[in-house]
Amino acid sequence: MMRSLKMPHARALAPELIATARAQRWEPVEVIKALFTEEIRGRAASMLATRRKAAGFPTGKTFDAWDPAASSIPTPTQQALRTLEWIRRGENLVVCGPSGTGKTFFLEALGQQAVEEGLRVAWFRLEDLGQLIRAHRTDDSVTKAVDRVLRADLVVIDDIGLLAVGTDAAEGLYRVVDAAYEKRSIAISSNLHPAGFDELMPKTLATATVDRLLHHAHICQTSGDSVRLTQALAGKGVIQLS
Repeated sequence: MMRSLKMPHARALAPELIATARAQRWEPVEVIKALFTEEIRGRAASMLATRRKAAGFPTGKTFDAWDPAASSIPTPTQQALRTLEWIRRGENLVVCGPSGTGKTFFLEALGQQAVEEGLRVAWFRLEDLGQLIRAHRTDDSVTKAVDRVLRADLVVIDDIGLLAVGTDAAEGLYRVVDAAYEKRSIAISSNLHPAGFDELMPKTLATATVDRLLHHAHICQTSGDSVRLTQALAGKGVIQLS
C-alpha cells in the first residue's frame, strides 16, 4: 500500500520500525505517526535537493562559510537581506564593486538560503542569457523561454561587467528584468554600478533595463582588496615558477 501511495521514505523505514514497535509494544498511533514523520522528512529533503539542483549554483557556498565581519557590506544590511523578505515582496538586489570582494559568494549564500526556505532560484551568468536568446530566437519562442526562467522566485545574474556584453546578452538581460518587474526578484552582481551599464550595452537598452531594475531595489556596494589576491600574495595558493 505504501508503494501504491508513493511513500518511499516511510516504506524504507517500515520493516525496522515495525520490529521496534513490536518489541517495545508501541501504540498503533505511534507507529503511524513515526511512518508519516519519516515520509514528510524524506520528501522535504528530496524537494530541497531538487530545488538546489535546478538552481544551478556555481560552487555550493552557503552562509556556513561566510564571515560577516570580513565583508564591506554593513552588517545590518546583511542581516536585513538574509530575512529574504525582499524576495517575498518582489524587490531586486544589486551587489556591485571590485572583483574579489565577495559579491558572488554573498549572492550564492542568499540563494542557498532561499532554496532551504522553500523558494525557487535560477542562477545565470550574463552570457547564459545570451545563449538562451539565440537558442529560442529561431523558432520565435523567446518569450516562452523567459517565462520559464521566471517560474523561479529569485533570478540571479552573476558577473556583469567583466566581459563585453553582446547584443543577445543585452537583450536577454533586458527581457528578464522587464518580465520580472514587480513580479519576481532579480539579484545581480556587477563590477560596475548599474548607472554605468551604458558602457556595456546600447544606451537605450541600458536605460530601460536599469530603470526597471532599480525601481524597487536594494543596492550594496562592496569595496576593498580582492580576497583571492590577498591570499595569493600571502603565499596561499601561489604556484612558484622556477
